Amino acid sequence: MTDTPTTLRRDGRVAVITLASPPVNALGAAVREGLRDRIAEAGADAEVGAIVLTGSGKLFSGGADITEFGKPPRGMGLGELLDIVETSFKPVVAAIHGQALGGGLELALACHHRVATPSAKLGLPEVKLGLVPGAGGTQRLPRVVGPQKALEIITSGQPVGAKAAHAMGLLDALTGADTLVADATAFAERILAEGQASPRIRDRDDRIAEGRDDPALFDAFRKANAKKFRGFEAPEACIRCVEAACNRPFAEGIVFERETFERLMHGAQSIAQRHVFFAEREAAKIPGLGKDVPTRPVARVGIIGAGTMGGGISMNFLNAGIPVTIVEAKAEALERGLKTIRRNYDGSAKKGRITAADVETRMALLTDSLDFADLAGCDLIIEAAFEDMDLKRTIFRTLDAIAKPGAILASNTSYLDIDVIAGMTRRPQDVIGMHFFSPANVMRLLEVVRGAETAPDVIATAMALGRRIGKVAVLVGVCHGFVGNRMLEQRQREANKLILEGALPQDVDRVVEGVGLPMGPFAMSDLAGLDIGWSAETSKGESVRDILCEQDRRGQKTGRGFYDYDENRKPSPSDAVEAVIRDVSERKGIARRTVTDQEILERCLYPMVNEGAKILEEGKALRASDIDTVWINGYGWPVYTGGPMHWADGIGLGKILDRMKAFEAEHGPEFAPSSLLEKLVAEGGSFAGYDRAARNMA
Repeated sequence: MTDTPTTLRRDGRVAVITLASPPVNALGAAVREGLRDRIAEAGADAEVGAIVLTGSGKLFSGGADITEFGKPPRGMGLGELLDIVETSFKPVVAAIHGQALGGGLELALACHHRVATPSAKLGLPEVKLGLVPGAGGTQRLPRVVGPQKALEIITSGQPVGAKAAHAMGLLDALTGADTLVADATAFAERILAEGQASPRIRDRDDRIAEGRDDPALFDAFRKANAKKFRGFEAPEACIRCVEAACNRPFAEGIVFERETFERLMHGAQSIAQRHVFFAEREAAKIPGLGKDVPTRPVARVGIIGAGTMGGGISMNFLNAGIPVTIVEAKAEALERGLKTIRRNYDGSAKKGRITAADVETRMALLTDSLDFADLAGCDLIIEAAFEDMDLKRTIFRTLDAIAKPGAILASNTSYLDIDVIAGMTRRPQDVIGMHFFSPANVMRLLEVVRGAETAPDVIATAMALGRRIGKVAVLVGVCHGFVGNRMLEQRQREANKLILEGALPQDVDRVVEGVGLPMGPFAMSDLAGLDIGWSAETSKGESVRDILCEQDRRGQKTGRGFYDYDENRKPSPSDAVEAVIRDVSERKGIARRTVTDQEILERCLYPMVNEGAKILEEGKALRASDIDTVWINGYGWPVYTGGPMHWADGIGLGKILDRMKAFEAEHGPEFAPSSLLEKLVAEGGSFAGYDRAARNMA
């Protein structure tokens, strides 16, 4: 922040006030007070007839300073400041460029007029932090754009482009990027020349009448978005605030909004979602890897394998404008992969997400080949072949002979040892893991796996590339399954044991999904395919999965797996599967019993937390919050619980430790508590405290 977080200069009869608090002009206490003082200064100047409010740098304002949330208030509140802006007897024009988000848009809404550059984006993303807008956003926005549009903007948290904002009446005018302040000043001069009164949004009633005249629109909106909002508290709170805007006087609506904001801010969901917000940003910080570490230029990427993963990985780079050479061993597999990429892009174009021209531009960046030698000019080569160590060894031995010096050689392996793979080359410093998640063109997570000899600039490049292609990159260490899959194995093991002891697949899935996860372990197995890693030649028919695969119950693709599926892939419990489970239980001498939902939850999820603690103590993850980031972005762990480690802190590590010890005594050494978990409990600590200590030591 500068010493003067707001500035004022005169341009004729117009005072130009600038938010000067880089990089995002956050509306922290110093900025709020500075803005108050500048408005007072302009108001007291008899030569000033109007005010233009703008932001320095790349944007108008990114919103409130969220580091102030949950802390004792400092200075003037944002709502109080906006009242000063809105009640100014001199018209205030917001000149918006870059972004006006959250409190930044609320500030713009308190102004009497708004002009923006065509590339600007405006939004209220508070719902993503488990909150409602807290400075009048839910009360002013519906008065400008109507309740339907306001609901869409506020509950999605997604910004709208300036052209769309202008069309819906949120902006008064669009202007050039290079002339924004000059044009806003001219706009203010015209207002003065015309002698117009300054319109206040709080006084408008025409648009909110839509909500009073058609109150059913709120329930219709709830119903249309029920699936998307499931489990979250903030969207419903946002809807209620917009309802209040339509049905209460402005002053009452403001009070209702603020009370709602305060209640949510101190609630578990918002605390968790703010934890996730900061965790994603923290994941980009690698101890010992300073900003002075250079990145290697990546102008062309090679992909080995045109299957589901290879094609999806390719799309990430094509979307970012990076040329890709994709190589397959067989012509039919290559053709099939190219058709899938084209079909995915065409589907996006039909849904309006990209244009037909975008499709052709991206496909033009793709070169296909059946010859490894065509990868020789690539700066980064990602192997996305089958999860077979012998195959990957062969590929990397070949790459070592083909790739140019300095090229980064990456494996998309989900489980295998990167150091063994790197050992097939004479350049282990150039080898790294880049583990994408399926579907790779959609899922946000990228596990970047650091090998024992991976060079710092290779790590820096992989992390930067992750951000460039829109991923959340998390650095992890070499171990079987890395972070996500290593923890997942704990859940899968216990789920498979529980169905032999007395639970059924639908029981286990119901409990796991009840925590907020999108799929339980058996539904997920059906989606992936029960025959992954299974072979008819080697099957001994000993496990439930073996028998189901032998019966051609291989998941959704065959219409039968742990569940039966109808023509729309809707699952239903299977009597045949229950019979198989009971038969296996009997053959193994396991007496079936009643398994409670609480036991299912504890045995499926507590071992995951325990494994996360082991991962931390082994240094395979840098932070507990990195583990949360992995699970939220790669496995659909509900963001409103903050991830498995944050969730565990909320339950109480002592409770988890006690249950792990009890399960160890009853079920065996798989439940042995990690030494870190025991240490944290003994010290009255938490995973959050562990992270704070690690940051202080870094």
